[in-house]
Amino acid sequence: MKNHRHELILEIIESRPVPTQEVLAELLAKKGIKTTQATLSRDIQHLSLVKQHDADGNYRYTLPKEAETEKSLFAEAVISVDYAMNTIVLKCRAGMAQGTCVAIDSANHEGVVGTIAGDDTIFILVRSEADAKKLTKKFKSEIFYRR
Repeated sequence: MKNHRHELILEIIESRPVPTQEVLAELLAKKGIKTTQATLSRDIQHLSLVKQHDADGNYRYTLPKEAETEKSLFAEAVISVDYAMNTIVLKCRAGMAQGTCVAIDSANHEGVVGTIAGDDTIFILVRSEADAKKLTKKFKSEIFYRR
């Protein structure tokens, strides 16, 4: 549940300005996630979200620059993403699979059983085909983040 809530929080702050925790709570509620202010505070801290000025000079929650860089690195390393049943396959640029796999492992994605990387390929075993489809969609969106 926490991972799902975190994914929704990231989707929300990337899709529109979120100036306060109250607004974030309202947007989560519209997606069927009711949460307390204390939980949101912990989520914001766990996700390392920061408040920054946007182009209009208004405050909004954003990912720190480091997270933006990590997404950019993922987009540079991964060439394609596909899945078959409950296994996801990421094709990477030569020599970049192992580092990318470490980043995937550290993200603790929901449903991941384990990963294995070679020089240019990563296999990710997930619990179900639904998990594979969901994580494949997320990875594909990160590939095209900066392209």
